[in-house]
Amino acid sequence: MTASSPNPAVPRLHYAWVVAVVTFVVLLVTAGIRATPGVLMVPLEAEFGWNRAVISGAVAINIALFGLIGPFAASVMDRWGLRRVILLALALLSISVASSTLMHTRWQLTLLWGVLVGSGTGVTSMVLAAVVATRWFDERRGLVMGALSAANATGQLVFLPMLASQVERHGWRSATMIVSAAAVLVFVVVLVFMRDRPADLGLLRYGQQTSDQAEEARRSLAPVAALRVAVQSPAFWMLAGTFFVCGASTNGLIGTHLIAACHDYGISAVHSAQLLAVMGIFDILGTTASGWLTDRYSSRHLLFAYYTLRGVSLLFLPLTLSTGAHGLGWFAVFYGLDWVATIPPTVRLTGEAFGRENTGVIYGWIGASHQLGASMAAFGAGAIRTELGQYQMAFWIAGTLCLLAGLSFVTVGRRALGRPVLSEPALA
Repeated sequence: MTASSPNPAVPRLHYAWVVAVVTFVVLLVTAGIRATPGVLMVPLEAEFGWNRAVISGAVAINIALFGLIGPFAASVMDRWGLRRVILLALALLSISVASSTLMHTRWQLTLLWGVLVGSGTGVTSMVLAAVVATRWFDERRGLVMGALSAANATGQLVFLPMLASQVERHGWRSATMIVSAAAVLVFVVVLVFMRDRPADLGLLRYGQQTSDQAEEARRSLAPVAALRVAVQSPAFWMLAGTFFVCGASTNGLIGTHLIAACHDYGISAVHSAQLLAVMGIFDILGTTASGWLTDRYSSRHLLFAYYTLRGVSLLFLPLTLSTGAHGLGWFAVFYGLDWVATIPPTVRLTGEAFGRENTGVIYGWIGASHQLGASMAAFGAGAIRTELGQYQMAFWIAGTLCLLAGLSFVTVGRRALGRPVLSEPALA
């Protein structure tokens, strides 16, 4: 090897791993910020007299924006750079969350926790994980995507026990200041360590053997153009439809309402938040393992298993709740392993159908469907609880949808996901 042709594989630690760790921290903290209203629901109801449908409405806006901004965030990152866009998002989150300690009206709740926090976290969404994994990694991409996906979902679960304890001891305003400070700390980490592309450091992607200048020159489709192409494909509707169910059954239903549902059965907020933390721990294991499996086995078959197991869990959740905290411990372990295990195989199928350079933007639209499902479930479950006085019907509906989503991957999915939608020459 000559000095004029450096091999990016020579360094013992490729900088791609540094970027992956920084991204993990960003996703962990911003997901925790987005999930904070789940802890605030009961104290806000007690202090201001807002019912759960009102609070759920703000959460629904938050979740919807989290998804809808994703495709545009991917395009902006492609043009402005990862580092700059993430820094702007973290600054918006810190200011918005800190300002919420002064709110007294419903419109302030909707603006701060719904619109502004939803917009900030939308930039640091699942799309960020997809962009980093595809931009920085050739090898171990599935594993990295699994780990980053786990961070996105686990942040909300890891933060909740600490925040619930803080709310119980010092009130909800102190909890919001903690998450605002966390955003400031992550801002500094990103400012120091984040880089946009391997080429900025004179590197190739991790595991890439030779430089492909034609590939580097290709740009992803613009968000609207990408959607226009995607909606003509059965693969897109297959992935977006099942991901809608994924969002409804995780962030929207369990992530938003489990603490409140436990409260209905006399289980304390701190204990139920600890259950979510257990889910978070096992989510890291489950989603990382899913990334490893995605590198080796059929993504369709993995998704069939994940959705089916999740559906069975939700159908039995009302019975589990009635048995008290002991039964919920097993639910937390099982559901945690399956929380967002769907992401690595979904990203892999997106890349196979639409090409590497379009993975971020088209997965952004698929992720938008995920968050629309979560938004509808967050509001719908709150409305069901307000109308019927319990969550049982919401859990049964979500469980049935998961079973149908799983079945689709071994029936219509074989044809819909059987061949690429866009060939490489068409993308050049």
